[in-house]
This record gives sequence, C-alpha cells and structure tokens, in this order.
Amino acid sequence: MKIVITCLFGLEHFCVEDLVEHGFTKEKITVTDGQLLVETTPDTMATDAARVCMWCRRGERVLLSVSEFEAQTFEAFFDGFEKMKWRNWIPDGAAFVVNGYSRDSKLFGIPACQSLAKKAIVKALLFERHMPDTARLEEDEKVGLIKIVFGIVKDLVRVMIDITGDGLHKRGYRPLMHEAPIKETLAAGMVSAASYRFFGEEALVDPFCGSGTIVIEAAMMALNIAPGLKRDFAGEALPYIGRKAYDLAREEAKDLLDLSPMDDVYFYGSDIDPKAVQTAERNARAAGVGDFIRFKVSDFKRQTPEELHNWTGLPRQLILCNPPYGGRLLTPEEASEIYRGIAQTYLDWKGYCKRGIRLSVITPDDSFENQVIRKADKRRKLYNGSIRCQLTNYYRLPPRDGK
Repeated sequence: MKIVITCLFGLEHFCVEDLVEHGFTKEKITVTDGQLLVETTPDTMATDAARVCMWCRRGERVLLSVSEFEAQTFEAFFDGFEKMKWRNWIPDGAAFVVNGYSRDSKLFGIPACQSLAKKAIVKALLFERHMPDTARLEEDEKVGLIKIVFGIVKDLVRVMIDITGDGLHKRGYRPLMHEAPIKETLAAGMVSAASYRFFGEEALVDPFCGSGTIVIEAAMMALNIAPGLKRDFAGEALPYIGRKAYDLAREEAKDLLDLSPMDDVYFYGSDIDPKAVQTAERNARAAGVGDFIRFKVSDFKRQTPEELHNWTGLPRQLILCNPPYGGRLLTPEEASEIYRGIAQTYLDWKGYCKRGIRLSVITPDDSFENQVIRKADKRRKLYNGSIRCQLTNYYRLPPRDGK
C-alpha cells in the first residue's frame, strides 16, 4: 500500500524532511514532481496515514493509494474501476464524488473519465451488495462523504482516497484571512529554503508580515508544534483509518512540544497596516506562539539594520518576506518601487548585504533581481499557488578591505 502526498512544486525535498524527522525512512519514499509516495502496509496504514497528516508541514494533501492499472482507452479505464473491491473503501450508504487529472496520457477528457469512474463504482457496489443493475444506489452525506481521486500519468491510473479534508495549509490558527495571504505550507518551506537556523544569534524578521504567516510558521517549527495538531482530518471518519489513529498521532505530537520560555525572542513581524498587525497577533495566539513573536506597526523602510538590531537585540537578522507585487495587490510600477526600497534598505550600493543582514525575498520569477544591482547569491524556484516564483537569497557581505 502507498500513501500519496501532493505538494507545491519546489517543496518536495522539504516534505521528505518532514517525514524522515518523524519515523519514515528515505528508502520507503519515492519523489516525483509535486508528489511523494510513501510505502506502508495494511497493518501500519492507519497509524502511518495519521502521522503523515499530523506532521507533513510542507505538503498540500494526503491520499491513500488503493489501486493502480494501465488504461489507454475508456473501456480499460472503466474496467479498472469496476474490478476494484469498492466495499472496502465506501461504507454502506455513504456518498462519494470522483475527481481527477491526466498528464502525458492518451486519456485526457477529465469530465468523461469522472463520469465513467462514477458509473463503474456504482456498478461494482450494486454487484457487491447483491442488488440488480437497475437498482438505485442510495448515497447520504450524513453517513459519510468519500472523495475519490484518480491520477492518469503516462497511461498509468492511480486511484486514491482523499484522507485530508481541508488542505494541509489550513492549520486551524488563521480563521481571519488577510488580503492575499501566502500559504502556510509555502511559508514553512521558505523558512527552510532560506537556511534559517533556530536559536542562534540571528532573528527572523518579516517587514511585510500581513497576517503573520511566515513568522508564525517559523515559530511553530522552532517549538516543534505539529501543523495538524489543531484541526480535523477526513480520515478520522473513515473506518479503515479512524479517529483512534489520529488521537494517537495527536498524543505523540503533544509529547514532542517544546514550549519552555526562551531567553531571547527570535521571530519578528511588522507591517504598515495596523489591522494586519492586529490579525497577525491574533493568529499567533491561536497558533500557540504568541509569546514567542513580536509584532509592530512600521513601514519597512524604517526597519533598517540599525533599528532591527535595537529591536531584536541580536547581532544578525534574516529578512524573509513576501512583499506585495504587481497583479496581487499593486501595479507593476508600485511593486518595482517596493523592490528598490528593499534593496536600498538591506543591500549596499554594490549589491552586497549590509552588515548583520541576510535577505530572502519571494517574488514572481526574477522580478526582484531585475530591480537590484546584482543577481542573487542563491535562488530557488517555488510556486505561490499557480504563480511561478523565485526565492532570491542574498547573504554575501562586502570584503572588509573594501575591494
């Protein structure tokens, strides 16, 4: 058996880290673009699935792979679904829906495939329940709702059951949505992609904090707070996984929490909008990290290296941010002005970082690099939803002799 984890492109490596840190071996993990497969067994499937849901910080969805077959024709596709033992996956009376996708395959008409899959499942269930082909299959969402997903890649069909419910980025701490927020899963990935090391002599600062997602996710990572601790999952209502497995995963997660007081505060967020800062403070408290983050209202241009040192008390600062950009909140001209302002505040006239500063900025493609003096020291392709972005990292300091 296999557990499937989908993720944003560019975060696959960090999803592997999430799993390895919590008991899964690399040998049992297969990575493809935007997807991980984790080998499991019928005996361990429920506990493994619950643990993946609880700890996959950078993933988007968790699904249970229940069948694979080849299909180059609609007939083969229908037959593959009909031959499955659906009574094992759809409880009596439960409703079910079918969604799917296709890549590099002869079958690409998704609506037609969805309709065929539904008909094949109904036919199989009627047979398994000893009912005539002409009978009506009763479906009641109050009994349960099973979300079935098929993926057709190079003519190989994988049939999966969604055990996530709401996407993994919905941690349960952000009920109030600030304008155009960054996904929690991406924010957590950015913290690792910027090579931030917790509890050193470097503060993590977001001068465009909005609803606080980046610093909240960083604090949760530092305190080992499981991202799924405060939410429910669809798998809890499924008889083949069940609430007991998730309760066990939650108890394990609580045992791993580290909420002991810190000598220093390492996470800081500011925003020019007072309402955004108020929202960020509420979200931080809801996430259980309110005591470990400092917020304030401020224009980013006032958050100079000297001011940040005075605020944080730490000798080094990592500026990690998702500034507004053209097409999201601002015009391209307004976004360019902000990019230039970031460069003027944190980079010197040659493009080196000012003393005590590292800078990591996520923007669409290379739009930030085009506004600053030199190319980034390191860059990583990431996706903010469907928008292809670059996380541009600047960390080189000017030579001490000035040459």
